[in-house]
Amino acid sequence: MKVVVVDGGGLMGVETALWVRDHGHEVVLVQAPVPGGPHSSTCDEIAEALRGSSVVVDLAHQPSADIGTLSEDHGLVVDEAALVDAWARSTGEILRAGAAAGVRHHVCLSVVGVDRIGGGGVFRALRNREVMVRRAGIPYTILRATQTFDAAEDIATAATEDWIVWVPPAEVRPVSLTDVATLLAHTAVTRPLNGVREIAGPEQFRLDTFVRTALMTEAEYRQVRTDALSPFYGARLRPLDLLPGPDAFIARTTYREWFAGRPAPDTTS
Repeated sequence: MKVVVVDGGGLMGVETALWVRDHGHEVVLVQAPVPGGPHSSTCDEIAEALRGSSVVVDLAHQPSADIGTLSEDHGLVVDEAALVDAWARSTGEILRAGAAAGVRHHVCLSVVGVDRIGGGGVFRALRNREVMVRRAGIPYTILRATQTFDAAEDIATAATEDWIVWVPPAEVRPVSLTDVATLLAHTAVTRPLNGVREIAGPEQFRLDTFVRTALMTEAEYRQVRTDALSPFYGARLRPLDLLPGPDAFIARTTYREWFAGRPAPDTTS
């Protein structure tokens, strides 16, 4: 079986592709089509990669500091309408190419809480993306993940205002990127759910604790503080919005295990 992994340029695509290969299947990794973006694949390249494939795994369009403009006074500023439009166009291209290629399973990586968060920002774009997948007419599985361990520093970057990291007092259950990639690969080579599955880490923290721990280096000068009105990638959160439901798959890797094994930060620059 041929599986195409459409990646946004991070490690998730590489690890997912490797796990799919470990399952004994052919895998092709391509860059997501981003309108006007550098190094992204064109519609024709996506269509060519999908030729003869059975499954597409769409990992593009995840929350990051790249979704808006960073400012010293206001942190991450998100043009919500432009973000929704750009992600909709890119997702539409992948879905149309998949339908034309006869893809039998569309796997979409999303974020836990997207169905509960009433605010906008990145979560409006994620909700719209999920709706497009459901309505495309291709059998699908949507995997919603909590924040990965690797994402803490990016969250801090997006939330920094005047040298202070401001985050809402939300609870999180961060998860290992490798654990998410493993479940994505397993999902890709099994039957479509035509529904949603969630994955979360084994431990629960407050968001400020999670971010503060990630920034514990000698070179780090920022302080982490909480404010209920601070946005999270452009959205307003309630305390439990980012937590998974009771049926979520709970991964095994703890934050302590991951943190102990991560490369030491480069403090020479």
